[in-house]
Amino acid sequence: MTSQRNISEFILLGLSYDQSIQIFCFVIFLLCYVALLAGNLLILISIRCSPLFHQPMYYFLIHLSLIDICYTSTVTPKLIGDLLVERKIISYDNCMLQVFTMHFFGGIEIFILTAMAFDRYAAICKPLHYVFVLTVMAFDRYVAICRPLHYMLIMNRARCHLLVLAAWAGGALHSFPQLSMTIQLPFCGPNEIDHYFCDIFPLLKVACTDTYIIGVLVVANSGMVALVTFVVLFVSYVIILFSLRHHSAEGRHKALSTCGSHITVVILFFGPSIFAYLRPPTTFPEDKVFALFYTIIAPMFNPLIYTLRNAEMKNAMTKVWCQTLFSRKAHN
Repeated sequence: MTSQRNISEFILLGLSYDQSIQIFCFVIFLLCYVALLAGNLLILISIRCSPLFHQPMYYFLIHLSLIDICYTSTVTPKLIGDLLVERKIISYDNCMLQVFTMHFFGGIEIFILTAMAFDRYAAICKPLHYVFVLTVMAFDRYVAICRPLHYMLIMNRARCHLLVLAAWAGGALHSFPQLSMTIQLPFCGPNEIDHYFCDIFPLLKVACTDTYIIGVLVVANSGMVALVTFVVLFVSYVIILFSLRHHSAEGRHKALSTCGSHITVVILFFGPSIFAYLRPPTTFPEDKVFALFYTIIAPMFNPLIYTLRNAEMKNAMTKVWCQTLFSRKAHN
């Protein structure tokens, strides 16, 4: 297919035509984005400046926070700005860039979360063996929970680096085919996209060619990646929860608290993602609402879930910021 286009920009129809709703959404999404940035930056600084940085789970959490910032920033700032203007325009080049970065950083996040699940498995499920951002974190939780005596041996820093590198490679392998298919689509008008950001299915709808084959390939790529990863994560946490019967009440409570927060993130992220991509290649009015979950809501809850429900993180943040405050007072 040869790329032919008579347009240089797309018009995004956005979330709503009602101005009062747009103003309300502007305030809400601005607060969400600020909270997301502040929360993830707080996690990054607190872990990097504390001994937690040397623990695999928090090493992965740093990468998850960084990816959350990059992933959400591909869509949210544009969405917030568009809510204040009547004509929502995005250039062709920026549209293609948005398609790539959304799937690139989204793919990385998926694999990071899986590695963390493995870490919890190793810590809980095989206590005599304890000492690959969704898939890598699952791996990390698997090791930390199910193989506690070999945890630091299994999840050593070299392996953590390798898992993060694999997550970035997985994101690239997932996103480049999406971009290569989309960038070859011919667009000759109309140029209105019924969404608040550039995604593949809305673009297929305005392409002036038969896009059935490409739509099937997108489902096979994005849809199956989301479904298979969700199943892997679900099975890993079932194994973890099943293994908890051998632990003390205190150990079960701590593990359930940790895994419960991870499961919440998995459901918020993967549920809408599977609905959006694992289906016939078409668009529905509900797509924009479901997309809010995996572009804004789930990433926003990550800092809350991984800090407010984690005693080690709360202690680390308190120590780091108290030391910073006292240090400044001493210098003054």
